[in-house]
Amino acid sequence: MSNVKLKPCELLGEVTAPPSKSAAHRALICSFLAGGGEVAPIIDSKDMQATEGVINALKHNEDTLNCIESGSTLRFMIPVAAALGRNVTFVGEGRLPERPLGEYLKLLPEHGVEVKSNGGLPLTISGKLKNGSFRISGDVSSQYVTGLLLALPLLEGDSAVILETPLQSKPYVDMTVKVMQDYSVDVTETDFGYLVHGNQTFDKINYRVEGDWSQAAFFLVAGAIGGDVTVSGLDADSTQGDKKIIEILQSFSANVTAGKQDVRCVKSSLKGTVVDAKDIPDLVPAIAVLAAFSDGETVIKGAERLRYKESDRIKSVVENLRRIGADVAETTDGMIIRGGAKLHSAKLEGYNDHRIVMAFSVAALFLDGETVISDAESINKSYPEFFDDYNSIGGNADVF
Repeated sequence: MSNVKLKPCELLGEVTAPPSKSAAHRALICSFLAGGGEVAPIIDSKDMQATEGVINALKHNEDTLNCIESGSTLRFMIPVAAALGRNVTFVGEGRLPERPLGEYLKLLPEHGVEVKSNGGLPLTISGKLKNGSFRISGDVSSQYVTGLLLALPLLEGDSAVILETPLQSKPYVDMTVKVMQDYSVDVTETDFGYLVHGNQTFDKINYRVEGDWSQAAFFLVAGAIGGDVTVSGLDADSTQGDKKIIEILQSFSANVTAGKQDVRCVKSSLKGTVVDAKDIPDLVPAIAVLAAFSDGETVIKGAERLRYKESDRIKSVVENLRRIGADVAETTDGMIIRGGAKLHSAKLEGYNDHRIVMAFSVAALFLDGETVISDAESINKSYPEFFDDYNSIGGNADVF
């Protein structure tokens, strides 16, 4: 396990956002179902390796599908494999075997698929998914809805996804619908959820993956606290929910300028605010760091699902903020951060969580001495070049 040593620095310059892993997951699956077509660019992260590996295993009729630590790969591919009638076992690593799969354990047997699981992984499915009405909670994970939407066009008849509770993280499902439309597959949003016609065909196309707003957020936060950073390679018209980082920065009174393909954020006098993270949970670690360097109180709420990520991200963020001297209180669905405390360098835990490591690498820029963060290699899950980009605009990060 590697650590990263970071020194106080000022980030000045421009970085290019890496390709969106959220868009790439969806495009890779659509391309697989189409029977061909290039998807590019793709960052060589563990999550991308997971989706590409599962797809390759299905192509070669293998019966064990390793999702590594990717919750997206797992929840997207379970119903897709079931729609294809494959008899396979899903396995994973890290905390992935503990992450909940209850919606599928209930739904799949109702639609012709036998499931063997003790609640998590390993999970074995057999039989072919049948069309019909799929009643699902919308407040557990939008990944279940995306998985169903990707699978249902393959079935012989029409299907309905009926949301029994309001859908959280809806922008992620909007992205799914948009990518599927790019492959000429239609999904109709209704007052009850979604209607999907069966017997649809995914077109073979070459798909260009847009830049990742969730990764851009780390650098924009660094700019707002004490730098001048431009992130390019972004799409102002993206369906990515994490594009909301612009509005959030503005709500903190940050000096942010957004163009069609880039965003610039410069050092600002920041003020605390209230952030509802229901639709943008991946932004919470970066927002929490921003709040610690802002005047006044920030309340982050609606983030209950963060407890089931690579780490319990609410607890992980709170514990690291306390280590650097922040005044922070943990709540059931988030945290309350009171800015203005004197912050200092410390030895921090990465919790084997890429977003924790990246967020606190931003915090380290503005502390009073050298900061060390454990589990630095966890950035390979989503953004292996993070420290290269960080150092290219003035950072001083040394992985050892």
